[in-house]
Amino acid sequence: MHHKLNRRRFLGQASCAGMGYLTLMNTLTNLRAINAAAISNSSVADADDYKAIVCVLLAGGNDSFNMLIPYDDMEHGHYVTARQGLYTDPGSGLAIPKSMLMDTKLNYSEGSREWALHPSMPEFKSLFDAGQAAIFANIGTLLRPTTKMQYDADLNLPLGLFSHSDQIEEWQTGIPGARTAKGWGGKMADLLNDCNGNENISMNMSLSGSNVWQQGNQTVEYAISATNGAVGMTNYDPSSTSLITRIRTQAIDGLLASEYQNIFDKTYMDVVEGARDGFLEFDAAIGSSYQFGEDDFPDTPFGQSLEMIARVISIRNLLSFKRQTFFVRVGGWDHHDEVIDKQNEMLAMVSQAIGAFQNALAPDKVNVEDQVLTMFISEFGRTLSSNGNGSDHAWGGNTMAFGGPNLINGGQFYGSYPTLSVDTPDPQLITRGRFIPTLSTDEYFATIARWFGVSNLELPILFPNIGEFYALDSPMLGKSICFANLCNPRYQFTIWSMCRGSPYNQCRRWMGFMPGLTKPEYIARQLSLDPLPTRESSDLARSLFLEPQSS
Repeated sequence: MHHKLNRRRFLGQASCAGMGYLTLMNTLTNLRAINAAAISNSSVADADDYKAIVCVLLAGGNDSFNMLIPYDDMEHGHYVTARQGLYTDPGSGLAIPKSMLMDTKLNYSEGSREWALHPSMPEFKSLFDAGQAAIFANIGTLLRPTTKMQYDADLNLPLGLFSHSDQIEEWQTGIPGARTAKGWGGKMADLLNDCNGNENISMNMSLSGSNVWQQGNQTVEYAISATNGAVGMTNYDPSSTSLITRIRTQAIDGLLASEYQNIFDKTYMDVVEGARDGFLEFDAAIGSSYQFGEDDFPDTPFGQSLEMIARVISIRNLLSFKRQTFFVRVGGWDHHDEVIDKQNEMLAMVSQAIGAFQNALAPDKVNVEDQVLTMFISEFGRTLSSNGNGSDHAWGGNTMAFGGPNLINGGQFYGSYPTLSVDTPDPQLITRGRFIPTLSTDEYFATIARWFGVSNLELPILFPNIGEFYALDSPMLGKSICFANLCNPRYQFTIWSMCRGSPYNQCRRWMGFMPGLTKPEYIARQLSLDPLPTRESSDLARSLFLEPQSS
């Protein structure tokens, strides 16, 4: 299954585009230069638009093949077999009966294939059917399009596959081949932070403390509390009526106002002073935020976090923000046991909170539903096979993004949901029901970054491997390959046909074949191909996740 992604835009056109400064050196100096170029050349400085990204990390590796489940009889049967039976039957099966999926069956199909969401996710189903949610199938970290042959030969694979620490980092950094503490959300803020008019508060706000995704070279997150908003210094309150508190506050102000000769002392006090100023500004503004009713959000930590984000967004003009990112970590998804019971509870909790959040952003409330994108990430999918009471670490999985009806092209799948058949296995199936991804995190993230304001030429700063998936200097933004179907035998001849007439080395690099492919073999493969209908070849050649955009 593959959706031809260029027929409709996943995200609306970016208004913060065209920064026009190219560098591949990810250093503080060059990022400052790009930052200056962004302000001088983009429309953000004078525009009235506002955009926010909410990144939700389902930490632990969500068992997403029980979140998005085949519904048609044939594929659901494959699913039951692959998951070693129904969980309602005796044994170690992990499959959910079709009879439980009727209320969450999606209004979407491809041929005879149909899908449903986990039965505890009716809010997600409603958002998807309303065009306010998009599904990304079999997505994961990739250094380049990867075949099973390459996997078996251990060629060009992400660092630390199946490892929590590596994969949770790589989803946040966009760099699957190396370990780094800088996230793509932070580096994106380095590029765009001057779009905002606030020097005291970072454009990156976290409801879960320090995180990799929002760490840039210049930018760090501004941590806030889900219940109290800004967190300030203990007993620091200029408006307090307590004598002791006033004395303490005056003493702190005196320390901050002093001149320090030692550079380390001065730097430290500058940081403390900035934190104080940010707290005072944020604390004053949050009192003017939109006040939700008691029943507007579920009384859960995740619900409270999303409510605080909605409140912060409602004061964006008071704080002079045109671009913001938010980060929330929802832990506990490493379900090596009790996966059925735990997902029943946790997926319901997430679905209810997201439903409430999208409702809070609607025109009758905060009125930014077409300006706020919520994206889900999780370090990997999990094995289809049961370990007795749960599932183990895998690779490709399924995730979702949410936004207003005029923001995303929702109600659709992006990527290729694999067949779960054991008898006729998917070409991307490896061991124990693990799948090599057919959609890269680079493609998912780069689409969001471009909407946020990063131009094509700056994408390699955030995603060094993006050139393996797109030719950034091409008006098509593509290498004329159908990546999602790269390993599907039905399209294998199509891809080779599109290589016809291309230089041998270039085509071999596009195709991802092992170095052992000889030029005579390459020529023989080309000569054996039958011509394709022009329309089909053209459509496949343009199956791109990113829409064309001037750089």
